[in-house]
Amino acid sequence: MRGSGRVVFVGALLLLAGTVNLIYGIGALGDSSVLVGDKRFIFSNLHAYGWVLIILGVIQLSGGLSLLAGNVYGRVIAVIGAGLGAINGLIGLGAGDPWWSLGVFAMCLWILHGILIFGEDAKGTRTQP
Repeated sequence: MRGSGRVVFVGALLLLAGTVNLIYGIGALGDSSVLVGDKRFIFSNLHAYGWVLIILGVIQLSGGLSLLAGNVYGRVIAVIGAGLGAINGLIGLGAGDPWWSLGVFAMCLWILHGILIFGEDAKGTRTQP
């Protein structure tokens, strides 16, 4: 099948993104202070963002595992998870490390590209004599 290696790579990237979002979500639930450079920002309620990241991480992990299994559910959930991850990367652009957010955004776009161009075998136009 055309693009099956790309789907495996994209599924692994989606698993990576889901794991990172899950870890960030747990970190946001555990502590409400952020160090940026030599300044310390204290947020009164970072728990809502932590739960959003945990839910996003679970969606991405579920989509990645199902995508690796070859299910149609995996393609749909992976597109949703990668789209939400790209939006999350753009939201985090104004934070302390904008290059990391741009990298996450680019990775989510790569995931979307890899899922959306996956298709059936291409018919060969060349014939053997």
